[in-house]
Amino acid sequence: MTKLTAYTSYADAQQHFSVDKLWELVDGDASRLNIAYECVDRHAASDRTAVIVAHADGRDEILSFAELSRTSSHVAHYLRDRGVQPGERIGVMLDPSLSFYACLFGILKFGAIAVPLFTLFGPDGLKLRVEDCQARMLFTNEQKASVATSLPGVSTVIADDAWLQSLAHFPDRFDCASHSDDLAIFQYTSGTTRELPDAVRHTHRALVMVLRAALYGTGVRPGETFFCPSSPAWGHGLWHGTLAPLALGATIGAYSGKFAAERLLRALSEHRFDNMSAAATHYRMIRNSGVARQYDYALSKLSFTGEPIDSDTMEFVQRTFGCTVCSMYGTTEIGVILVSYPGAADFAVRPGSLGKAVPGVRVEVQDADGAPCAPDVTGELAVWRRGAWIPTKDLGRVDTDGYFYHLGRADDVIISAGWTISAVEVEDAVLKHPDVREAAAIAAPDPLRGHVVKVLVVAQRRGDDKFTKEIQDYVRQKLSQYEYPRIVEYVDELPRNPAGKINRKALRERERQAAANAPA
Repeated sequence: MTKLTAYTSYADAQQHFSVDKLWELVDGDASRLNIAYECVDRHAASDRTAVIVAHADGRDEILSFAELSRTSSHVAHYLRDRGVQPGERIGVMLDPSLSFYACLFGILKFGAIAVPLFTLFGPDGLKLRVEDCQARMLFTNEQKASVATSLPGVSTVIADDAWLQSLAHFPDRFDCASHSDDLAIFQYTSGTTRELPDAVRHTHRALVMVLRAALYGTGVRPGETFFCPSSPAWGHGLWHGTLAPLALGATIGAYSGKFAAERLLRALSEHRFDNMSAAATHYRMIRNSGVARQYDYALSKLSFTGEPIDSDTMEFVQRTFGCTVCSMYGTTEIGVILVSYPGAADFAVRPGSLGKAVPGVRVEVQDADGAPCAPDVTGELAVWRRGAWIPTKDLGRVDTDGYFYHLGRADDVIISAGWTISAVEVEDAVLKHPDVREAAAIAAPDPLRGHVVKVLVVAQRRGDDKFTKEIQDYVRQKLSQYEYPRIVEYVDELPRNPAGKINRKALRERERQAAANAPA
């Protein structure tokens, strides 16, 4: 019987996909399934390379499936020896490394719940999440151990190489006994420490469902080399960058430490990666680095997620890597729902679009009453799940050919003098100016128009009246007269949330505070 991994075309995806066929890609079934076994143990006999970690300091760490199987089994036995019970929560605050993968998969093998935590969290951000999930234990490194000292009732383990070696007396195998519906991972989205988002609770079954995104969103196939530089503390880096490709038998690349575009490019070139999925921010940083032409690449499939990618960066990626970067849209809560099918020769990627729905998923653009919008009419993106439409809180439109377009978060819309303006479209136009490196558009209060468009710009030249007029004229030419930014502010950097996305909410709050404090 032909498996879904054998098909590469868009037509075949529509014709042959079924949820039952997703289950054919794993060894487990609806009654017995374990993420760690599917990602590591079942591939361990061949001793193939599982992970290539590109460290920021220039080191490469090469980890085989056999090594991950052995060390994660040691961790699973360690948890049992320490009296941990299945279902208890264990935090993992480590960058990609042998320790990270051993702890993550050891927790999952044992039947506890893994809670990935961003290594740049300070004491408050860590404390909120650990207390929220009621973690029993925290695996971290020596540098972060001081951040964890204030956590009452949490056993902190410095999971370094010496600690892993101390576990070598445990058996090299651990028999997994989890049910597919047992909880496996608590995933926190990238909210602020003051407004902690609820943890999304994933079962072991979620691995099978995310394989759909791997097949059609990132285009991963068995035997490929696939790089994802996103942190595995977040959904993209964990599910799409780590678990799904490993389960399919791909070799993955991961980035550890402070991100530098040149270090990523060197790893892509030296290890001949043929597929990469990254955040839009990564591609912009590659473009701004000015060093992409120094290397040659073997990439044939590229995808991005997190936020829209501006058209100039998309064109740069095409020129540099020789293939089109494909959009993959979804959220931690609902998963991936819109993709551009990287690797499908019969799917025409439309610049600026989110692509089309993944097989088996219904997506609509709906008006305020929940009715479907006509083509090219702005509304809210919604997905059909369990007999009901679930709003995404993202604005979009769909064209007559079924391609979806993202127009920003619902609260990113700017209403000025009765006109509805998309912050995303304004930013894309501003980024076309060759001297603009980054841009964020928000609404600024105005006594005449209610609000006007304000753009905060990170640039490589001094911000003055001449530069401001150039930016305004760029937007007038690309969009329309009413959409240009009446206010341009030059800043050294833009605030970002922990996942690296521009934090427009923080910018709007700053603008609101400034308006409240301004003299009447």
